[in-house]
Amino acid sequence: MMGFMASEETRTLTSTTVRTPATPEARESPGGAFARAWRTRLIVVGIVLAALNLRPAITSLGALLEEVRDGLGMSGSVAGLLTSVPPLCFAVFGVTAPRLARRFGAGAVVCAGMVAIGAGLLIRPYAGGTAAFLATSALALMGIAVSNVLMPVIVKRWFPDRVGSMTGLYSMALALGTATAAAATVPLTDALGGNWQSGLAVWAALAAAAVLPWIPFVRERGGAPGDVRERGGAPGERTPAREDADPARAGRAPAEAPALRITRSRTAWALAVFFGLQATAAYITMGWMPQIFRDAGVPAGTAGLLLAVTMVMGVPLAFVIPRLATRLPQQGPIVLALGVSGLVGYAGLYLAPAAGAWAWALLLGVANCAFPLALTMVGMRARTGAGVAQLSAFAQSTGYLLSIPGPLLVGVLYQHSGGWGLPIALMAGLMIPQMAVGVLAGRDRTVEEEAAG
Repeated sequence: MMGFMASEETRTLTSTTVRTPATPEARESPGGAFARAWRTRLIVVGIVLAALNLRPAITSLGALLEEVRDGLGMSGSVAGLLTSVPPLCFAVFGVTAPRLARRFGAGAVVCAGMVAIGAGLLIRPYAGGTAAFLATSALALMGIAVSNVLMPVIVKRWFPDRVGSMTGLYSMALALGTATAAAATVPLTDALGGNWQSGLAVWAALAAAAVLPWIPFVRERGGAPGDVRERGGAPGERTPAREDADPARAGRAPAEAPALRITRSRTAWALAVFFGLQATAAYITMGWMPQIFRDAGVPAGTAGLLLAVTMVMGVPLAFVIPRLATRLPQQGPIVLALGVSGLVGYAGLYLAPAAGAWAWALLLGVANCAFPLALTMVGMRARTGAGVAQLSAFAQSTGYLLSIPGPLLVGVLYQHSGGWGLPIALMAGLMIPQMAVGVLAGRDRTVEEEAAG
């Protein structure tokens, strides 16, 4: 798949050179063309490896939540607080990502993010005590937060004519990392002697590998190839509007472009609320679904596999849905289809959690694909790279802030009601407003138009 993306990039650059022989690309030496193609391949590898690391910190913990609770002496309410830490960190740290990227460069920030993920995952199981576990989890989640926000920006800059396909590739890798951590954490823990600390720490190695492809981009602060010219999109794909064609201006556009009054855009608010509600559902699922199945009599290893099934549904769908979304003028029908799937899954989880466990896991996996759809809409609802950066930070930070109470409330309801009826009813109830705001966010308009108006 990465080879296909790179070859497609090379064909695009070549065809542009043939049509416009007076461009700088036409006068470029063969060595320069090779270097640019190599860097394009490297950025694809970096995007994929970074995406693989954006959820194992969460789903590996969900698979071993009962063991972590026993080992650290957590109550149900404190465990609910633990499952609320990811959206809290994403809201607090994600908003800083555009400012950090303007100062240090997006590549440097993502590279530092991978280092933070690796350090946090390596230290947290051995830190000792609930407070230290939370603090080191926050370190890893800080790295995830800034990378979350900057991935749509990097895709927009490097692949402006393939926002849908590259977002799909990134989302597919993210889903694969999520599912792999959910499925493999319990078997890895057993293979490492049944020690939950080792089962959690092993995922630091994946983050260490993700640091390497970003090192060549650490010193870059300018634009990428996609910033300096307009290119034709893939057949049928709705392409972003052209940015400044002057390379000198394009390289510094994010720093000089006036900030949008993003809060004046109804689409930005709708997208932020949609992002928050889908994140609420996702983090409740990742943090609590294995426990729901275990309480219904499902063995721990099977419960981890069920969570993996839910997550792995995002691998094919996360590639298909963004490409489909970029071919539609409005994304409302996709939002509704995903929402209905979630409602049916929650109903089954309430009525027969063990008997139909595999079916409910599949349906909830389909519903969780609202995340790649939200990322795609971030790229489609703004015309420029600077607009995407601002919209991404606003939608993700505001959305994750809105999602903080959900996992915590589930833990409180579970502890005080003694069962899963009320928590599941809460999950299903939140799906209705998610569908409503998703339809609003999917309308064919841009935040620049609304903010200017």
